[in-house]
Amino acid sequence: MGGKSSSRPAPPSPLLSKPWREINWNDKQGTLQHVNAIRPKTEGQVIRILLHGLVGAGKSSFINSVKSVLQERMCLPALVANSFGESCTKKHTTHKFNNGNQDTFYHFVINDTMGLSNDCSRSTRNNRVRDIEKALKGHVSEGYTFNPECRISMDDPFVNLKPSANDKVHVLVFVIDANKFTPMIEKAVETFQDIREEAIRLNIPQVVLLTKIDEFCPESQQDVKNVYKIKTLKEKMKEVSARVGIPVNCIFPVKNYSEEMDLNSDTDALILSALKHILQLGNDHLNNHYA
Repeated sequence: MGGKSSSRPAPPSPLLSKPWREINWNDKQGTLQHVNAIRPKTEGQVIRILLHGLVGAGKSSFINSVKSVLQERMCLPALVANSFGESCTKKHTTHKFNNGNQDTFYHFVINDTMGLSNDCSRSTRNNRVRDIEKALKGHVSEGYTFNPECRISMDDPFVNLKPSANDKVHVLVFVIDANKFTPMIEKAVETFQDIREEAIRLNIPQVVLLTKIDEFCPESQQDVKNVYKIKTLKEKMKEVSARVGIPVNCIFPVKNYSEEMDLNSDTDALILSALKHILQLGNDHLNNHYA
C-alpha cells in the first residue's frame, strides 16, 4: 500500500510580492540631473550635510560611495575605519564633489565626524553631543581635531564665532549599521536622541542612513533591487524609527562600496535615491530659513 505524501508546505518567502517604496533603477543620468538641479536660491550657497554615527558604521564609506557615483568611477577621498574599531576621522573636514571638471562642484558638501564608540563613557558621550551642537551651528572650523576626552572650547582657534549660513549644517544624517543596531547599548541610542533634540531645536532636518544591508540580509546581496521587498529590513527600519525617533520615511537603506573594483548601476541608484532626498530636505531648510 502506498503511504501518504510527506511533502511539507514551502516556507514563507522573505520577500514581499511588491516593493513598499519605489525607486527608479533605470535612469541614473536622470537622477544625476535631478541631484545637480537641487540648489539653494542664494548664489554661492551650499547645502551642508553632517554625518554622525558609531565607529565603523559607514560614514566615510558613504562619502566615498557618493563621490564614486558622481564621478562614475571608484574614488577614495575619505579614509575608512580599520578592523580594530578605531575611527579614521580625526579632523573636521569638508568634502566637496566635482561636477564634470576640477573647477565646478555640486551645490552640497558633506562633513564627517569622529566615530563614537558603542561603550564610551558618559563624559565622552556628553562631549560628543556638545561638539555636534557647535558643528550644527557652524562654530567648528575646517581642521579642528576631535578629542573624545573634552569638548571644544569657544576659545579654541578652530572655533568660528560668527558663522554664516554657509557654515551652518542644513541636514543631520545618522549613519547606522543595520547589523549592529539591535545590540547597540541604550546609552549610545540616548546620545543619538540628545543630538537629534539639538537639531530639532535648530529646526535642522534629520535622516538615517541604514548601511551594510548586503551583510544584514542575503536577499539584498543577491539582488539589491530587493531592498524594499525584504520583510526583515522593513522591520529593522521600524525598530530604528522607534528607538531613535526618526520617521520611517526619513530612513534610507544603502549599500556602500567597500570591496568592489567597479560600479554597479543598482547600487548607484540606491545611493543616489538617498542623496536626492537628503538634498531636498537640506534645500527646503535653507530656503525656509535663510532665503
